Amino acid sequence: MEANYIKLYKPKYNAKLTDGKAYPLIRITIKDEYPKVLIARRNEDKKSIYFGPFPNSSALRLVLKTIRRIFPYQSVINHTNKLCLYNHLGLCSCPHVTRDKDYKKNIYHIITFLKGDTKKVLKNLEKERNVLSKLEEFEKAEVLQRKIDAINYVTSSEYKKFDYKIHPNLDEDLRYKELLELKVCLLNHNVSVKSLDRIECYDISNISGTNATGSMAVFVNGEKDTSEYRRFKIRRTDKIPNDFAMMQEVLQRRLNHNEWPFPDLIIVDGGKGQVSSGMEAIKEKNLTIPIIGLAKREEIIITSDFKQIKLPKDSDALKLLMRVRDEAHRFAITYHKKLRSKSFLN
Repeated sequence: MEANYIKLYKPKYNAKLTDGKAYPLIRITIKDEYPKVLIARRNEDKKSIYFGPFPNSSALRLVLKTIRRIFPYQSVINHTNKLCLYNHLGLCSCPHVTRDKDYKKNIYHIITFLKGDTKKVLKNLEKERNVLSKLEEFEKAEVLQRKIDAINYVTSSEYKKFDYKIHPNLDEDLRYKELLELKVCLLNHNVSVKSLDRIECYDISNISGTNATGSMAVFVNGEKDTSEYRRFKIRRTDKIPNDFAMMQEVLQRRLNHNEWPFPDLIIVDGGKGQVSSGMEAIKEKNLTIPIIGLAKREEIIITSDFKQIKLPKDSDALKLLMRVRDEAHRFAITYHKKLRSKSFLN
């Protein structure tokens, strides 16, 4: 309405909508053999269905982009007689070429979706999926299930982060819970930790020993402290890559820095070999810092006496350890990629 009045009366000090453009519409050429989904500026074709107008064109394009991933459609009036780029991206079935029998179903679902009746779309898709499952056409049924999952995801309610007015110390309480559970777990397995105020985690990144790097990620009271992070360029020149020796070198160099606060717990990314190498570095300095390893995939904790601790997947202690380990891995691989890029340029 505002746009129409501005175009009609042309107010002197409002030039925003006097450029002759109209708000965009979604146009679906429903009468065509293979209907197209287009963006239009005028409602001129009586044989087409229109949705809109939409005041935000970028939001409109984002909606269409999302819908297209679920229900591929043709987006041009004159389609070529061969497969287009969007077909290879899974965004257009090129019905003129493939004679896609399900294309009109996609258009029907798009129209129903744009009308806001997502429940009807889901109901129809679920019916089709169940029929295909009974006919044992499981691959086609799986495609429909992916569409159902995508619609549920797109149309799901948005939940804001926990209301901190109700629980203002939420993050601190969560970190306290994680640290307490980890401390109890380690003490129960004879890992003598007095506190977990400062945790340091180490990881090695290299490709066949080249451009090898080490990282030190630091967590204070369960939260990462990036100002304390350190990275190490491995000095060893062994032709055969040795992750254990690299880990020992990184810890030796770190422990030489007495000006850095010593950690309450050291975590190494790896298994028995990495833990053993870390213990050697600690012994050389006559220190008594507890050390554990966290093996990838299995997510098993390795203690200094090489016992294995398997925590439940939903364990708060395991979530903390994985978060710390992943941060060390991210920091190590970022530095490794940087060195690798420099070596390519040289």
